[in-house]
Amino acid sequence: MPVITCVEDLRLLAKKRVPKAFYDYADSGSYSESTYRANTDDLAAIKLRQRVAINVDQRNTRTTLLGQDVTMPVAIAPTGLTGMQWANGEMLGAIAAEKFGIPFTLSTMSICSLEDIASVTSKPFWFQLYVMRDRGFVRELIQRAKACGCSALVLTLDLQILGQRHKDLKNGMSVPPRLTLANLLDLASKPGWALRALGGRKTFGNLAGHVKGSSGITTLSQWTASQFDPTLNWDDVAWIQQEWGGKLILKGILDVEDARLAVQSGADAIVVSNHGGRQLDGAISSIQALPAIAEAVGHQTEVWFDGGIRSGQDILKACALGAKGTMIGRAFLYALGAMGEQGVTLMLEILRKELDVSMALTGNKDIRTVGPHNLVR
Repeated sequence: MPVITCVEDLRLLAKKRVPKAFYDYADSGSYSESTYRANTDDLAAIKLRQRVAINVDQRNTRTTLLGQDVTMPVAIAPTGLTGMQWANGEMLGAIAAEKFGIPFTLSTMSICSLEDIASVTSKPFWFQLYVMRDRGFVRELIQRAKACGCSALVLTLDLQILGQRHKDLKNGMSVPPRLTLANLLDLASKPGWALRALGGRKTFGNLAGHVKGSSGITTLSQWTASQFDPTLNWDDVAWIQQEWGGKLILKGILDVEDARLAVQSGADAIVVSNHGGRQLDGAISSIQALPAIAEAVGHQTEVWFDGGIRSGQDILKACALGAKGTMIGRAFLYALGAMGEQGVTLMLEILRKELDVSMALTGNKDIRTVGPHNLVR
């Protein structure tokens, strides 16, 4: 087993262990990938202010997200096809997150179902919802999330139209993998992944058996591709809020005007996010959008950050710029693809340690007191 020191080590290991089509699905952006790259590049450009001779003994990374106590200001973001990075990956990720003390969010487009996650967890998890043309199916998903005890609904707003990801087209990405010669050779070079996949779930768990007229994975994929709804608007948000009746998180906010509309809609939290650079290529990075949004509405709702986090220093930077919490997607997928549940736990431990040390070296004892004064202006 190689020595793992950081998230980048996990990424490199996942790249070796996960079939190319699924690795590229997780680690890519839309079109030229300029926004995908900007998410990490702009975070790296922010510099922390080192302080000395300050008592930083007995530091605290704990805080709350929507009133829930968390080990650090981090939640696992919803990620599609997670169970194709490692067999039954959503279940393993949920177990690791619960043990560590942070929220886990299940994607609508997951391999494991809502009911699967509920069967392996003892505490409430979160569910991410896409607005689809079939409102009856949307209502059914909401009711299933309630039945499974989900404590918050994460409504993703920035996927009305699917941004093109060139790598997926070139790889012929499908679920399960398309058995071309290239894919067969790739799978043969990943025997561990293939053996685990034999005993794992292989379809869209939240859709299978619930979509009328679908008889298999192909028809499910076709149905999904036709279901993302370009008519999505704030009236739909109000309808979903009424159907749900619980804590509502709106994800995909990148503009101050939209942030204000989200607050007016009654959102309990908003996530500043550009979908990991997988939608509008040429949009600004999430960290570039964060300060203005936090200043505009941070006193009215919880503002969280998503996009490009690869270290505890990145978490600290987001908190310094006004984020109450953060969500991690790719770092989670790298960890899962590299080592399964063990990798997710290790990744969370690495992030927390990096956050703790960085707090100390910037003169902070408590994550809740971090602010702009911790950054080099």
